[in-house]
Amino acid sequence: QVQLVESGGGLVQAGGSLRLSCAASGRTFSSYAVGWFRQAPGKEREFVAAISRSSTYTYYADSVKGRFTISRDNAKNTGYLQMNRLKPEDTAVYYCAADQVQMMGPSARPDYWGQGTQVTVSS
Repeated sequence: QVQLVESGGGLVQAGGSLRLSCAASGRTFSSYAVGWFRQAPGKEREFVAAISRSSTYTYYADSVKGRFTISRDNAKNTGYLQMNRLKPEDTAVYYCAADQVQMMGPSARPDYWGQGTQVTVSS
């Protein structure tokens, strides 16, 4: 089992950057694929990005490709989402998720979720 805690959200102007962190408990973080999802008010939760256990593979939603970068540091039990050139439509609660699989995709249903962190992008 793994517990996830996100941090790094906040208010930023359009064009700005934020870096989200996902701190995981437990000693087996490296056996979990990590993903980021987001949910805007009145909308369903959507996939943002994912990274495989050893960082070999990454996958991004088209809406963030080229602007967001997912990474992880297994030695620190932490995942990251670097968000650049933010747009007002990126405003959402961002969730970190983990699943004991090699890699997850947009249709994944991860077993473990963080509590979420709010990202607000002003125009």
